[in-house]
Amino acid sequence: MSSKGGGGPALTRRTYRLASDADKPRATGIVKEKLLSDYLHHVFPPTKQGPALASLRKPLGFQDVDAHLERLLCEGEAAEDKDQPVEGRLGPQPVVLDHTSGFEGLLFVDDDLLGVIGHSNFSSIRATTCVYKGKWAYEVLISSQGLMQIGWCTLNCRFNQEEGVGDTPDSYAYDGNRVRKWNVTTTNYGKSWAAGDIVSCLTDLDEGTITFCLNGQSLGTAFTNIKMGPGVAYFPAISLSFKESVAFNFGSRPLRYPVEGYLPLQNPPTADLLKAHKLLGYMKNVLSTAIDAQEERLLEKDCTSWRLQGEPTVLVTLAHIFNHFAPLMCKVYLVEDVLMNFLLGILEGGGSVDEHPLIQQLLDLFWLLMEDYEVSECLKQLMMSLLRAYRFSPIIPDLGFQIHYLRLTTAILHHEKSRKYLLNNVLFDVLRSVVFFYIKTPLRVKEAGLEELIPTTWWPTHFDKEGKDEREPSDESADERLRRRAYERGCQRLKKRIEVVEELQVQILKLLLNNKDKTTGEASRYIFLNKFRKFLQENASNRGHPTALCPPEYMVCFLHRLITAVRASWDDGSRKSPSCISSE
Repeated sequence: MSSKGGGGPALTRRTYRLASDADKPRATGIVKEKLLSDYLHHVFPPTKQGPALASLRKPLGFQDVDAHLERLLCEGEAAEDKDQPVEGRLGPQPVVLDHTSGFEGLLFVDDDLLGVIGHSNFSSIRATTCVYKGKWAYEVLISSQGLMQIGWCTLNCRFNQEEGVGDTPDSYAYDGNRVRKWNVTTTNYGKSWAAGDIVSCLTDLDEGTITFCLNGQSLGTAFTNIKMGPGVAYFPAISLSFKESVAFNFGSRPLRYPVEGYLPLQNPPTADLLKAHKLLGYMKNVLSTAIDAQEERLLEKDCTSWRLQGEPTVLVTLAHIFNHFAPLMCKVYLVEDVLMNFLLGILEGGGSVDEHPLIQQLLDLFWLLMEDYEVSECLKQLMMSLLRAYRFSPIIPDLGFQIHYLRLTTAILHHEKSRKYLLNNVLFDVLRSVVFFYIKTPLRVKEAGLEELIPTTWWPTHFDKEGKDEREPSDESADERLRRRAYERGCQRLKKRIEVVEELQVQILKLLLNNKDKTTGEASRYIFLNKFRKFLQENASNRGHPTALCPPEYMVCFLHRLITAVRASWDDGSRKSPSCISSE
């Protein structure tokens, strides 16, 4: 591992090797040679296992483990050549938006060339890659629910401030704002979309069809007999009006709603995925194995109770794993598909976040065995993935998805060093973190499961001038009373689930307002208040660009949770000092 002072991707990593000289003594100085060999074979098992292989295996020590690990990781690697062209697709990898020549009108394009905000009457932009054969898919994450036309176009399509995708003969689009499909003419199609929805755009260029899905639910075939043949290839494209915003996923991240038989426009990193899953498996082996040096045997244990205790054998083994694992964790696809899912799995058992200390121990390992620039990039990508997952998860009756992602966010922010890094560099600088404090309002009652949660509806039938029910409960009929009580019970069930989400959001803010950090340096509260002051100044003044300002619905939720957290801190202090007044 290279020096911490370098801080750049060009740094080489030191290989962990205790002794390779033949004249070194056979004892390892950590645990006895046979026990160490058994431990390393247990942590790094061969892909093909069997009694014959177990009896023939060679002794394994730290001087050999790096070569052994390299062999294991190289198995199956030849199955993927990421630079190999795929039939039916033309264009560079990675796939991004064409911000140099493939646009019309004024647009703001994100640094990753995947997010776009309209800044003129009707702006259009296409991707850098096209398809002419086969079955292909990409996803659009809807950040605002206004006027947009999403779909496919050819290179010959010419757009302007009045005509966009779907308004020319060789372009096809879905418009969830007006619930219509477009190809010169327009007809009713699909469902209304809302901010937080995901639109999947599918084209089958063997059958000549285009289909759209909303949050994984097919809206049916939109177009048939589309133009195909020599010289015809289709680019992903969008036209959007002023201030509307979306983000594209061509395959740089796992598709949220993959469709069987359809390929993403960008190749998944298959070889790196295989390596990352193998390395994570080896890490799990370390976490679930204890070494009994007295009895010279290995013991199985619950990995959730693992602690970083400074055992040399364990630390050097983990260092070998992280030597390969750390560079992979700088890639967004692997962070989202491998690391985030692993951490979410730790929390699946339920209970409070404090009951899952393994996440804190893993973060300690990250800061110990990874370069600072690697941990920084990994944490940034992890928080961005969590924010996307929280924002674009479907609403279900128990709000389970939102609760799951907020629990992991809380667990990460419990780790002091990670919290301070995220406060200083990510939460207000890279992310629009106020999204974590917003609860998405369902647009489609049936899909959100509200009919199951509140099966009976009721409303007052007689109102006074102030809009209140003017009748006394005694005036209700028996049927009205039953309906009202059933409705109120349903509302209470919904309220309790929302309160769980709100409580997690308040917990996050309490962590950010922590003034009793154990390490030296600026307290979390000081960093948060400085960032919050700047955030308020940007949103309160007229200097900020309208498209970059925090939407009011997010701001209201954020300030409500912040006031709740501040009141809780105030009341905690007032209980310790009788002279202080209550927040009430």
